[in-house]
Amino acid sequence: MAEVYLSLGSNIGDRLENINLAIDYINENIGEVICCSSVYETEAWGINSSGMYLNQVILIKSNIKPISILEKIWDIESKLGRVRVVDNKYADRTIDIDILFYDNHVIHGDYVTIPHPMLQHRRFVLVPLCDIAADFVHPELNKKVADLLQVCKDDLKVQKFDPGFN
Repeated sequence: MAEVYLSLGSNIGDRLENINLAIDYINENIGEVICCSSVYETEAWGINSSGMYLNQVILIKSNIKPISILEKIWDIESKLGRVRVVDNKYADRTIDIDILFYDNHVIHGDYVTIPHPMLQHRRFVLVPLCDIAADFVHPELNKKVADLLQVCKDDLKVQKFDPGFN
């Protein structure tokens, strides 16, 4: 069984419900959810958007190969109303699920790149990832996740989400 870290994000509709439904689908179709980070409210990264995102990182155990996980992720995103943008630019979305790590594997394929090539540049990924895997060593950069967060130049707002204030 592989340990797989996934990042989840939503900024359209009931953001928390979208993330919770995605976790349920992941648990049913991809692998057992072992632990979840806190949920964070974050500014949009890479796009102009008025909608704040909710982001969370989860750890699952799965016996499914990475490309099959990606295909199942696309199915889950579609079920939850995500419409993929044809020009591959960032856009608002009901749900976004990314594979961050698959054990310590390094994969550079046509459809999947693991570790996620941008994770070290994104506080909205690194902060929740530190909740559950601060000591995990990035297999290409040979640095702990906590150390990647320390040197990350992204200065966008990332704060713990309190559903009582929304």
